[in-house]
Amino acid sequence: MSEQATVPSWKIRLRSTLRDAYEPAPAEFIARQPYYPWVVVGTTCIAAFNGQLDASIVQLMLPTLEHEFLARLSEVSWVAIAHQLAFASMLPVFARLATIAGRKLMYLIGFALFTLASALCGLASDLAQLIAFRALLGMAGAMLGANSIVILVKAAGPSRQGRAMGIFAAAQAVGVSMGPVVGGVLLAALGWRWVFWVTVPFALAGAVIGWMVLPQTSDLGFDRRFDWQGAILLMPGLTALLLTITQSHAWGPTSPSVVASTAAAAVLLSMFIRRERRTPKPLIDLDLFRITPFAGGTLAIVLSYAMLYGMFFLMSFALVRGYHASPLAAGLRLAIIPVALGIVAPFSGALHEQLGVRIVLLCGMGVCTAALILLSVVLTGTADSVPRVMVALAVFGAGLGMFIAPNNSATMSAAPPERSGEAGGLLNLMRVFGTSIGVAAVSSVLSWRLEALAGVGNRTLAASEEALLGAVNDGLLLLVGFAIVAGVTSVFRASPRAPALKAAA
Repeated sequence: MSEQATVPSWKIRLRSTLRDAYEPAPAEFIARQPYYPWVVVGTTCIAAFNGQLDASIVQLMLPTLEHEFLARLSEVSWVAIAHQLAFASMLPVFARLATIAGRKLMYLIGFALFTLASALCGLASDLAQLIAFRALLGMAGAMLGANSIVILVKAAGPSRQGRAMGIFAAAQAVGVSMGPVVGGVLLAALGWRWVFWVTVPFALAGAVIGWMVLPQTSDLGFDRRFDWQGAILLMPGLTALLLTITQSHAWGPTSPSVVASTAAAAVLLSMFIRRERRTPKPLIDLDLFRITPFAGGTLAIVLSYAMLYGMFFLMSFALVRGYHASPLAAGLRLAIIPVALGIVAPFSGALHEQLGVRIVLLCGMGVCTAALILLSVVLTGTADSVPRVMVALAVFGAGLGMFIAPNNSATMSAAPPERSGEAGGLLNLMRVFGTSIGVAAVSSVLSWRLEALAGVGNRTLAASEEALLGAVNDGLLLLVGFAIVAGVTSVFRASPRAPALKAAA
């Protein structure tokens, strides 16, 4: 028996009345058009484009912010980490709240908050303010990310779902690809504040169009239970974990602060896991990790996105500080990674069908490993090495293009069909968390090696080109380690059927 069948009719009517009060119906002249579903798909693509543009554009800006605020490397890295951390930790929270309050309402609030946070980032007077506003921007992104796919799938219907998902993925790819280029142009022509302000018109357009176009939520849940304890534990637990990674060199690995943050991460995350296993309405479906192919696939997702954004971070400093490239030139060179990824990704599906997922995934990480080794060899800082650096970056992007889509598909296939919604949300969370881990890890390695090679520790401004590029090379070795572990996960793809999980409460 469905949930709605057990609810009195007066409660259903009351819920419908309340929904109409805070979720406006779409404009009738649009909703009655035969192409209306595609207008909804296009509206969700605005959020997809904005989110990926923001995530990739900020990486190129970090060397500029280090100079602007005369800040430590471990501090500057939190401009990127704070956004992704807030996004990852709040994503499951807003996904659950949307089923209670309404997806359209949450989506519109997300666009409004995105507009406000982007404007505030551009107005920040110091680094602490900027980091705080970036966290607010991450929360706005989580409101959008928690609802985009669900709104798209319901609007498109089964017959259009494949094409709609392809358009959505293309919007994300365009956002990632344009980030370094747009960032380079804005940094060169207008300054770092415009890197944030440029997204404001898109967010405003998304809010206005969403108000007029998006359908009302038709399947609000009557079970209003919400795991507040899990929500309260998740964000501080992840924050303590990333503080341990990024600050271990700056504070000292045995300092009271690092010991305290490590202990806090262990205690809070352990309490969160225990809570999620016991509550009937968990924020995250941890039972999915009992499926070995799914668990291995999610680990590979974390590592592959850690590699992508770790590379953006390292090469931003290598190109701007080591090669003295202008922001525009550095942005154009970094853009080759997502461009190559986007070119190769569509063909990876055909390779997956012909060769099998194991071979394709191993080859993808093998190509990434070869590209990282090649890059470490050719990264000399001389002008004649630039073409070889570009080739290595393109090969790296191609390797990720071979790996990410088949890994996502295989991981989703490992989950039971009735849990596909929970699995998709969890994969999205792991993707965002992976970007945070990547930036935090390579930032820590870069600081540690700069101290060892040049005695300047947490700053790149005082390091010589040779020392900086040497430290970047050590960061590339960490990415090689990520690639090896991600490749090894492909051996766990043998399970043809996922074991049955306990029924959803």
